[in-house]
Amino acid sequence: MQNTAGSSRQPDGRNDNYFSVVTDLVSLIERIQASIQMLEPVIARALPLGELEAYDDVVVLDDVTPHYVRANTVLDTCRAGLGVALHGLLDSEASNGLLEATAAHEAR
Repeated sequence: MQNTAGSSRQPDGRNDNYFSVVTDLVSLIERIQASIQMLEPVIARALPLGELEAYDDVVVLDDVTPHYVRANTVLDTCRAGLGVALHGLLDSEASNGLLEATAAHEAR
């Protein structure tokens, strides 16, 4: 079906599903970013760079910090993957001419 601008218009159900997926991806990315921001200060406090040089002959047995670093790395990887998925959705929909539908949906 053609709208007045001449671009193809998808049924509302498809647009609603699209917007739901995009919204969910954005929400997940924001939650992951919040988790990363909570972990970063904990990791920074656990790994004081200046003190490591002062105590070269001291071994610190810290089994918690590697878990935080690993969790932070995995969260960052998840955020990157979700970002790729989001951009892929946005790019494919833009190429299908749904930008006008997006504007119409947001105006509601």
